[in-house]
Amino acid sequence: MLETIISVCLGIGLAASAGFRVFVPLFVLSLATYFGYVPVGDSFVWIGSLTAIICLGIATIVEILGYYIPYIDNLLDTLAVPLAGIAGTVVMASTLVDLDPMITWGLAIIAGGGTATAINSATAVTRATSTVTTSGIGNHLVSTTETATASFVSVLAIFLPIVAFIVVILIIFVGIRLFKKFFSKKDK
Repeated sequence: MLETIISVCLGIGLAASAGFRVFVPLFVLSLATYFGYVPVGDSFVWIGSLTAIICLGIATIVEILGYYIPYIDNLLDTLAVPLAGIAGTVVMASTLVDLDPMITWGLAIIAGGGTATAINSATAVTRATSTVTTSGIGNHLVSTTETATASFVSVLAIFLPIVAFIVVILIIFVGIRLFKKFFSKKDK
């Protein structure tokens, strides 16, 4: 039972990271699986291969750099909404070992994909707001914060999954409070 709870926390932590950057948690999971830190389900053994590490590493670098190019960053946000949901689902499903497939995929789609999509939607709104209010000048700060958060939560999820889960809950709570505050000022 404890292993299942840890797997769920790990999956949610990585899924939340996918909401900030699609490829960062996949790359971190790939490295962790390759070095034997994280067991994955039989269908996801590929993620720990050297080929996956190289491909996901390149995709991670391209994604991170792309967010520093004006207009490309907004295009990437548009593409990232569905991709974050897919990545969140994949990382969640891969970490749920020894569960019934129906439970695995149900949790992966709802908790993993849902968490990633919710966070990514919020970050897309943040970037759009930054673009409008700062003429894009503030987008570099948004990009750096998103990449740092994705990296931090991904690594935290690997080594301290329960703590990562708590951090994700805090991120969601703070995000909701900020959006309520922002939109309540706008309505006045």
